[in-house]
Amino acid sequence: MKKINRYILVISLFISGFTTAQNVEFKRSNFKDNVEEFKEATDAIDKGVPLFEEGSVAIFEVKDPKLAFKKALVQFKIAQKLNAENALNNFRIGVCYIHSSTPYKAISYLEKAYALDPECDPFLYYYHGNAMQLEEKFDEALVSYKKFEENYRKSDNFNKFVSMRKLECGYAKKYKAEPVRCWVDNVKTLNTEFDEIAPTITTDGSEIIFSSNRPNSNKPNEVGEYDHDIYTSLNEMGTWKKVKAIPGSVNSPLDDIVNNLSYDGTKMLMHKDNEGQIDIYETVLNGANWGTPEIMHFQISTKRTNDMYASYNHDGYNIYFARGNENLSKGTNIMYSGMQSMLKKDYKTATTINQVNSQFNDGPIYMHIDGKTMYIASQGHESIGGYDIFVSKKIQGGWSKPENMGYPINTPYDDFFFAATANGKYAYISSNRPNGAGGFDIYKVTFWGAQKQPIVDMEDYLLASIAEPIKDPQIEEVVSVNKVSLTVFKGKTIDALSSKAVEAAIEITDNKSGKIIERFTTNSATGKFLLSLTAGKNYGIAVKADGYLFHSENFDVLDGSAYNLINKTIELKNIAVGSKIALRNIFFDVGQATLRSESNAELDRLVKLLKDVPSLKVEISGHTDNTGSSSINDKLSQNRADAVVVYLKGKGISAGRLSAKGYGSSKPMESNNNSQGRQENRRTEFEIIEN
Repeated sequence: MKKINRYILVISLFISGFTTAQNVEFKRSNFKDNVEEFKEATDAIDKGVPLFEEGSVAIFEVKDPKLAFKKALVQFKIAQKLNAENALNNFRIGVCYIHSSTPYKAISYLEKAYALDPECDPFLYYYHGNAMQLEEKFDEALVSYKKFEENYRKSDNFNKFVSMRKLECGYAKKYKAEPVRCWVDNVKTLNTEFDEIAPTITTDGSEIIFSSNRPNSNKPNEVGEYDHDIYTSLNEMGTWKKVKAIPGSVNSPLDDIVNNLSYDGTKMLMHKDNEGQIDIYETVLNGANWGTPEIMHFQISTKRTNDMYASYNHDGYNIYFARGNENLSKGTNIMYSGMQSMLKKDYKTATTINQVNSQFNDGPIYMHIDGKTMYIASQGHESIGGYDIFVSKKIQGGWSKPENMGYPINTPYDDFFFAATANGKYAYISSNRPNGAGGFDIYKVTFWGAQKQPIVDMEDYLLASIAEPIKDPQIEEVVSVNKVSLTVFKGKTIDALSSKAVEAAIEITDNKSGKIIERFTTNSATGKFLLSLTAGKNYGIAVKADGYLFHSENFDVLDGSAYNLINKTIELKNIAVGSKIALRNIFFDVGQATLRSESNAELDRLVKLLKDVPSLKVEISGHTDNTGSSSINDKLSQNRADAVVVYLKGKGISAGRLSAKGYGSSKPMESNNNSQGRQENRRTEFEIIEN
């Protein structure tokens, strides 16, 4: 009988809605035949209101409401089942959704509350303005904001929110009128009905790492949500493959939020939320697995405040991050701290970057590999609503005023986190805009014009969001967006016979100065490595691994050559009799046998190898191309081999361990029919003849 009476009530309310909207109060007299359900509904409202007020206070103080609105929403939905025609309950549900990862669900509730009784709560005009703003009805939003101001006369912290919302509507109309030339595509293979946030990508664009609160093996919280874990996906021929939990001991029962990968892909910053205390951690890649995260230095993770959203600077010394301001209602601020000693890993006192901070939450941060560009998500500045992504440039030691990256990258919804590929043709963001898989999703931004491009990428993709990358194992030119000379050198070290990965030490030398500018170790599981190089130099690369001959080569990165990718597989040879290697960083003047000073670094590595393995006996051989007469080439190659032997003997290597032989053009490695082949054939080699 109760169900029949409730059905009659709902029908009568529905019919009345066709004439004039009627607000139905939660009074017992309105639910005489539903006493038990009425009590359940009003009890739920009584439980929900304190939680609702707790969340509202946090929002007004620019703090995280945590679970307050989510727990309140559970209660208000119980009441909504009994009475969907109450303005105040619809208002409260709408506000709870506004401050969730699905704010688009708020619109219908706030519009209904507004239709039933716009005076049901002093803040309804304000939140109705929010709903209109989300629907991009900016003029209607302004009407509601102005009505709110007319009725809300208090002089408190909330006034800045109303002022900001009004400004957002103006900025939104401005940026919508001149949209950015780009596509913004939902990356469906990565997203679920749950939240996917914090995308970060390897410098070569081959792997994406992100966080999600999709179901995992941990226990859900009191509103049924799982903690965030970190996931990864590999890109194969332009397509993101199956998402997997990140390997290793990174994920925990806490919220694990990835922040930023180092540019070589061997380290990762993240933050963990431990019952409201948020700290920044670092994890290091060891082979195929990521190690247990270690909390960052106390200047970065203070324990007094919440610290999050950290990003490596290109130099490896500075860390940029966001810190909560516990004393002032200004949300999180962008800070940075520089390392004093690479060995001690101690940091200087963190400094606020006033030029990029607003009165609202600022962060996450992404520092571009060029060292001059900072991408910031912020609720302030010239936001068009929620979090927007901004860009700031380093000029004369300071940072420029953050500039909104424009529509449709930014919307009235929350658009935050940013990870750019190196040539600026692609970026990945997280957004809770509607029509996605649900909650926050990961989106790919594809820039297709000269305007508003972020910087540079490694690989020149076809200009379509579904296109496959064009790859070449040699030097690849990348579309130049900015005249910043940068080359990315990536590759892997493998056994020449088995093709299995070899962990190797690599030294990069500026051949002109003889200085070693980079030392690193390739991944033990994959042999992979990646680093960036400045243009305008001739580089020597030396690769060493236990039990293998060292490998070397050199190449020029021309000044003004903009962005290049060098993709190299380095095959290492065992120290066995018969193994030989070309010494690519030994230089002679044309037609001469006098060693140039640029050869010293390479020769000294050979000296070290011979001293480290005293049983080795080697033959130094000289080779030429087929240009000129055979007799001249034979003599020149012999003289060059002799010059190397003289150098080695001068460094203390016994003459009995060395022999020199000039082969002229008799043993070509490549065809002599083109200039590249002839260059490969002009070389100095050593071969192990006894061990």
